[in-house]
Amino acid sequence: MVFRPPFPPFDPTDTSGFSYETVVKRWPVILASIVDQLHRENHELHIQGQASLHEDRITEGKAIIEKVSKLKYDMARDHVMEPIPSDGELHTDCYNTELQELAKSSTNYWFKAPWLYAECYLYRLLRSYFAQSIHWRNFDPFHAQKLDVFKKSGTSIYGIATIMHELESEKSTLTSDPAKLKVFFQEMIQMCLWGNATDLSLLTHMSLVDIEKLQSVGKDMQAARKEFIMRDDKEEAWNHLITVTDGRVDFVLDNAGFELFTDLVFADFLVTYTPYVSKVVFHPKLIPWFVSDVTPPDFDETIRSLLDFSSFSSAPPPSAEQHQHLQKLAERMKQYLSEGTFSLSVPKETALSGGSGGSQSMAGFWTTPVPYWDMEPHDPKLYEFLKSSDLVIFKGDLNYRKLTGDIRWPALTPFDEALGPLAGSFPLLSLRTNKADVAVGLDSEVLARTEAKDPKWRVNGKFALISFLEKRH
Repeated sequence: MVFRPPFPPFDPTDTSGFSYETVVKRWPVILASIVDQLHRENHELHIQGQASLHEDRITEGKAIIEKVSKLKYDMARDHVMEPIPSDGELHTDCYNTELQELAKSSTNYWFKAPWLYAECYLYRLLRSYFAQSIHWRNFDPFHAQKLDVFKKSGTSIYGIATIMHELESEKSTLTSDPAKLKVFFQEMIQMCLWGNATDLSLLTHMSLVDIEKLQSVGKDMQAARKEFIMRDDKEEAWNHLITVTDGRVDFVLDNAGFELFTDLVFADFLVTYTPYVSKVVFHPKLIPWFVSDVTPPDFDETIRSLLDFSSFSSAPPPSAEQHQHLQKLAERMKQYLSEGTFSLSVPKETALSGGSGGSQSMAGFWTTPVPYWDMEPHDPKLYEFLKSSDLVIFKGDLNYRKLTGDIRWPALTPFDEALGPLAGSFPLLSLRTNKADVAVGLDSEVLARTEAKDPKWRVNGKFALISFLEKRH
């Protein structure tokens, strides 16, 4: 039976909504940054005197620049969204079939299509430009941005590594004291929650100071942020976790860089210090996605960067002890990966491709426009895999939008109702800083208080939701 929500999706026709601002302002900036990056790549070959050796690559790069520039032009003028060409990658039919359905109601235009579909379509269309080339097929146009922000995260990374080092002296008492474990578990959730603040598709002009402030995990900062958590199910999540022994936790990943580091630290805490978890599976995207999302190459590069002291900038420079703390933490993560305690849902050496390799994995579903309540019919293999998990953690705003279908649910709608048929399929924890209009499961008093304090609470990234739902069947 097909689930049909009782409310319409968000779309850019509402000029007061964040979707309109996205189409008008954010997407053109993102497309312009891709053009600039490709120009820099081609220019680099020229100044290195290698243009003659890479003539075909340069020519293909120019062709992609023309396609992206045309896309930016068409988008600004609300042109028809063209079918995604057959490029040998996943989900072409899925996107084009939906596009045909939208055409029946004349909503197959950039300013009229459902926002969630249009945004997913944009990144899948961009992927097709590179997938149809020879020399740019494995090129991530957002890699330089992701790496730059990660390199500026040194102060926070070293600080967290020191915290994890200090836990070593507490290990014997921690593992036998659920009350202490609970405190650290809740701190880890907050760390992962606000790690999402460095979403590159939103924060395109951040200074080093801005990044360090957003990434602060000090207790004072954590305490100050509690008033910004509009729904807080940490207690419910903990009460579930302590019923598990040697279980498996799945992270449906969001952003690369610092946020991925915090996810790895949380996973390290779960398997190193608690008796509840013995395996963690990370679910990345197979293609460049929403600027900053984790791909398999990003995941692999993160581990390597943590082992390379030259990777990060911080002020003041780290001490020898801090270097040692990070080295020890990174080595443990590397060991967990090699022995299978940590794993990706695809081989970590997987290239950027949604083609035949991706079709054999459980990672392809994450780059469809499909709401997660339709996971079972669209990807039964993934659905059954997650049903066997002891806890599935969905990171970030996009995962929240897909969990709820990006529908105009009233904010007081129960969380389980907004998840549709997915509700209760497996233990689910959503960690989301609010960067889009949809929000559910809120208390009426909290909602009224927040509305009065900040009318932009839905979209400005200052507020957050920690939403847990137990398995029911």
